[in-house]
Amino acid sequence: MTEFWLISAPGEKTCQQTWDKLMGATTGTSNLSINNKFNIPDLKVGTLDVLVGLSDELAKLDTFVEGVVKKVAQYMADVLEDSRDKVQENLLANGVDLITYITRFQWDMAKYPIKQSLKNISEIVSKQVTQIDNDLKARASAYNNLKGNLQNLERKNAGSLLTRSLADIVRKEDFVLDSEYLITMLVVVPKTGYPDWQKTYETLAEMVVPRSSKLVFEDNESGLFSVTLFRKAVDDFKHKARENKFTVRDFQYNEEEMKADKEEMARLSTDKKKQFVWSFGSMAEGEFQRGFYRVRPDEDVTVTAVDNLLRVYFSFERYGLPVNFQAMLLHPHKKNMKKLREVLYDLYKHLDSGAAIIDASMDIPGLNLSQQDYYPYVYYKIDCSLLDFKV
Repeated sequence: MTEFWLISAPGEKTCQQTWDKLMGATTGTSNLSINNKFNIPDLKVGTLDVLVGLSDELAKLDTFVEGVVKKVAQYMADVLEDSRDKVQENLLANGVDLITYITRFQWDMAKYPIKQSLKNISEIVSKQVTQIDNDLKARASAYNNLKGNLQNLERKNAGSLLTRSLADIVRKEDFVLDSEYLITMLVVVPKTGYPDWQKTYETLAEMVVPRSSKLVFEDNESGLFSVTLFRKAVDDFKHKARENKFTVRDFQYNEEEMKADKEEMARLSTDKKKQFVWSFGSMAEGEFQRGFYRVRPDEDVTVTAVDNLLRVYFSFERYGLPVNFQAMLLHPHKKNMKKLREVLYDLYKHLDSGAAIIDASMDIPGLNLSQQDYYPYVYYKIDCSLLDFKV
């Protein structure tokens, strides 16, 4: 189970008593959930009007943050090009898995100074997520361009002899070079047509050099033959070859162009590896690791936790001011989720009689009610599973 329930309830005589009451009802012999305190620092509250307006903004920010987190995870899956388990291994925050991080979450005083107003802190979160999103878009665009160009080159080197690049197949000695009158051509011949080729190639056009054909390369279906002839006979030779179902490849041996193609392939492969290192610095060694922004889920998960924490802090909307409530992170056991809801309802139904009535009638057919809106306690769901996609 990667689903967590972040809830808050007002402090009784002390917040510790609120915590003890929850633990007594949900753990021990009942074993309904694993619980952790979700520690919230003493934030600067501000006026009620500002807080109410900010509550709506945080709801929108929550949706934005969640979307960016999912995109980061998807990007990691695209770059890793590996199994789901491999991707999950690298979805880390501060060097630990996401469940460990969220259950042991600690407020970062340096990034989010508590002396600033809640509005300022939410703006810091918004700017951070926007920057992550922009960086991710740029990184993903660069990676996709590299990947596409590399795939195009790889396809040229991996297709049949009719379409693939010949640069890594032919050698200099296969050609007559620097001749004013002679030229060497390359012809693709089906394996079943080898006998016909040997019988006819010298007569496909005038001025074909006798016994000049050699098998340069073959795959499972065809063979690549070289043949030398006079330049003035090229057009006639191509025409007659086509009539005999032989395919002439338009290819001129040029060492500089072939070298450039190989260097381009090597460059794209290297750049793709750089993208990998930039994205997963903790996994790689070498100088590329230093000095580059790494798109990893650390920041996203951090701001997600901070955003949820801020929203829980707005429990004052339910419980009033001054702020006095205990935030708690519940990790429900899947088979006991319904029972846990019932226990929480019994614990907190006195907090909101209207919510209690709705909560009691949730299963009435025909009612399309949102559970999250009507719990008598403050509730947010956190799902640490970022891999709801195909890898």
